[in-house]
Amino acid sequence: MNLKKIQFSKMHGLGNDYIVINETDGEVVPEENKKNVSADICRRGFSIGADGVIFVCPSTSDENDIRFRIFNSDGSEAEMCGNGIRCFSKYVYDKGILKKEKFVVETFGGTKIVNMAIKNGKVASSKVDMGLATFKVSEVPMISDEEEFLNQELLVEGKPYRMTAVSVGNPHAVIFTDKIDEIPLNQVGPAIENHEAFPERTNVHFVEILSKSEIKMATWERGAGFTYACGTGATSCVLSGFKLGKLDSNVLVHLPGGDLQIEVYEKDGFLGAFMEGDAVLVFDGVIEISF
Repeated sequence: MNLKKIQFSKMHGLGNDYIVINETDGEVVPEENKKNVSADICRRGFSIGADGVIFVCPSTSDENDIRFRIFNSDGSEAEMCGNGIRCFSKYVYDKGILKKEKFVVETFGGTKIVNMAIKNGKVASSKVDMGLATFKVSEVPMISDEEEFLNQELLVEGKPYRMTAVSVGNPHAVIFTDKIDEIPLNQVGPAIENHEAFPERTNVHFVEILSKSEIKMATWERGAGFTYACGTGATSCVLSGFKLGKLDSNVLVHLPGGDLQIEVYEKDGFLGAFMEGDAVLVFDGVIEISF
């Protein structure tokens, strides 16, 4: 067993917290250990504690500036994370890894373009082009006889839930409700996340519409459980609402951890969105872990 000291930063985006590790100068956590190490150091009360671990890596392509990888608190690797990529972007700029106010980020959920607002030499907020969404069930992925699953019923533990399935690089189930505070999220969330209709599991969001330009949402995140905020989730909720005619193209999203602004755009017949919000450095530290 080898002991190794690892430098990290603890960050959060609207309360969705992450441990950020820099691997631009070489691998810090061996690939075969990333899953277990991520799960171990995310354990609240026993280690640093977080919703996930972000690795800052060199890009595999000359077309991108840098690469984003994220592991959930259960050790599973996710394709993308909206709050996570804002933390990632602030870390990369503030630590001097890339001193650019706009850069192209490689993720498993596709290429993302980040524009940053700089104040006193630090990133104050980020606007992320989340790319184009897909509602095709084969691409979400979701098992269904329909080409798109739009505001349709899915039977969950004997109870029907009307939902929309969408992917913005990772899968989401969006459910509009009139009484969000009455949803038993800790019960329904994992039941939908692990439903047989979602072969790669799914993120789950309940949405209450306050107006066509303002919503309130609650999230059960795939691989992490309840989280204070979900950037890809907020994007998915607004895109779903826009497609269904429930929401305008520019929407303020209230999450338990704070607010995000989502702006929908159309390109080549598809819907995409910009996400804007801040990220916070909580502290830097060093942890000794064993492989």
